Amino acid sequence: MSSSIAAEIPWPPSVEDFFLPPIVEGADPWFTKVTVLVWVAVAALIIFFLVTYRDPKIVPTKRQWIAESIYGFVRNSVAKDLIGHEGVRFAPYLTTLFCFVLLTNLFGIIPGIQMSPNSHIAFPAILAIISWVLFNVVGIRQHGFAKYMRNSLIPPAPWFILPLLIPIEFVSTFIFRPFTLAVRLFANMFAGHMILLVFTLGGFVMLNSNAWLAPVSLLSWLMAIALTFLEAMVIVLQAYVFTVLTASYIQGALAEEH
Repeated sequence: MSSSIAAEIPWPPSVEDFFLPPIVEGADPWFTKVTVLVWVAVAALIIFFLVTYRDPKIVPTKRQWIAESIYGFVRNSVAKDLIGHEGVRFAPYLTTLFCFVLLTNLFGIIPGIQMSPNSHIAFPAILAIISWVLFNVVGIRQHGFAKYMRNSLIPPAPWFILPLLIPIEFVSTFIFRPFTLAVRLFANMFAGHMILLVFTLGGFVMLNSNAWLAPVSLLSWLMAIALTFLEAMVIVLQAYVFTVLTASYIQGALAEEH
């Protein structure tokens, strides 16, 4: 790498490098590219479903077929299969959750964007908290506060082991569930973003370093392309896993004993 290029790169990198600059100089520091992408995702989903169902047809158009297929998949394969006959009333939320996570994940591999809001822990954390509040509220409304807490904290076990199991059940249900739900999505999106970044920028570094490493830059870019297809599968899988886990938590909250 030439000395002029190297001089422009801060080294070593610091924690501050993970904070994106604001969109407009001097604007609110929280108004970044990630914030805009979340707004774009929300607007795109609202507009898509409103336009699709503005004038539904008996013989669906392509857009209507796509929307109905997505909803039908989540309703039948997630909500009804995991929650049961009561799952239909949760299908709209689960469909919205699946579509939002999927779209914001896809931003990570779209050229020109290449950044998923879910690679920042704040957004997966908010989604996990919403799901956590939902399944707890559903459980309390279904059983009442006392019975729901009893079902959640007191497993069918001998009385003498309950002092050990009750704290474990409390931490598992009320702390680890939202924590792991958020961290799983964040870690996969952050890791995928960093891997693609390493191979993409690595190609430019080797291209500008010396003549011996210049041919290797092509291999680095080919790896970036191959990993993009792998990341696409991870993107869909993580949206599905987040939705399925949310549905399973709702099912557990509705169950008589869990």
